[in-house]
Amino acid sequence: MNRLLIIGAGGVGRVVTSKCAQHPEIFQEITLASRTVAKCDAIATDIKARGGDVRTAQVDADQVPELVRLIEKIKPDLLVNVALPYQDLTIMEACLQTGVHYLDTANYEHPDEARFCYAPQWAMHDRFVEAGLTAVLGCGFDPGVTNVYTAYARKHHFDRMDTVDIVDCNAGDHGYPFATNFNPEINIREVSANGRFFENGQWHETKPLEIHHRFDFPHAIGAKDIYLLYHEEMESLTRHYPEVRRMRFWMTFGQSYLTHLKVLENVGMTRIDPVIYEGKEIVPLQFLRKLLPDPASLGPRTVGKTCIGCWIAGEKDGKPQSYYLYNICDHQESYEETGAQAVSYTTGVPAALSAALVATGQWQGQGVFNIEQFDPDPFMKEIGPWGLPWEETFPPQQTFDETLLPL
Repeated sequence: MNRLLIIGAGGVGRVVTSKCAQHPEIFQEITLASRTVAKCDAIATDIKARGGDVRTAQVDADQVPELVRLIEKIKPDLLVNVALPYQDLTIMEACLQTGVHYLDTANYEHPDEARFCYAPQWAMHDRFVEAGLTAVLGCGFDPGVTNVYTAYARKHHFDRMDTVDIVDCNAGDHGYPFATNFNPEINIREVSANGRFFENGQWHETKPLEIHHRFDFPHAIGAKDIYLLYHEEMESLTRHYPEVRRMRFWMTFGQSYLTHLKVLENVGMTRIDPVIYEGKEIVPLQFLRKLLPDPASLGPRTVGKTCIGCWIAGEKDGKPQSYYLYNICDHQESYEETGAQAVSYTTGVPAALSAALVATGQWQGQGVFNIEQFDPDPFMKEIGPWGLPWEETFPPQQTFDETLLPL
């Protein structure tokens, strides 16, 4: 029997649970847990109405003893962590103490520092080896699918990859002047941090959103402004593909989002250090999170599409090769299937499929792995049927820079 424990009842948790419940031939028993069990119950009720079966439980993912007690009660074979990235280490520790395989979608981030970093999780590799357990990191879309896209491209279409540009476009509209499509605290910390890109063996740092261009996205999404950010998959991809000369990550933002973000930064609302207000200590960004719309509530009102993919240039059979591999996802179609908008859907579906590949033994190993270290073919074969079909093009000897439009 494959027992599955999912921790985290936000939009991504809803999608992971929904998709896994669609595959009872793989997951015979599913439990969804979070600090607020009412959120789990609401998701379970919705899934039951769609023909699935999910149990629920309460747990504080910051507390290793609580996690251990829950795991020992449920006895899962695999734990999927879609809680906050602050909680990765406590959940991994609980898995080690109870002998359970582990999978997540985002790398560790310290609550007091806006910096994504795999190092603390990689440092647990030997302990997972000694325990005979598998831990798979970064199984969302970016990181996640973009890592698998890169591995697939390298395996099938390149003898050498020179440049990798990961491009994330959310062309959806939720109708609010300002809202985030995933956890506001994580989103704003990510966007307001300095950018970084990898080139010629070194990391180069930029000011937040300093570098931007314009890119014409496929399927009538059209031209959008893209901004250079640092994103965690580059840390593992540059490690596992040292041949890559340059790697960058780009994301689209609307002008309303950028204007509101700048104002919030200017008045100090994006600060992550505590301030004293009426004798109490508060973190401005955490307070702002309470004021913004819950990302899980955006599904019914979000329309449009996302487009996320990798543009890779290099060499194949002694000749220059360019390759663009991407997915298009519709917000309303995602909501109709799972009750969540496309940003949650594109993160949750890959996590669910990755869990299935681990549960069925198609991905296995002892230690801590990034998703690109496994064979990409089983994932690429199934990710379309699971809900995220992919498309590929081979632009004739065209680098990513040659596609950029004038601002």
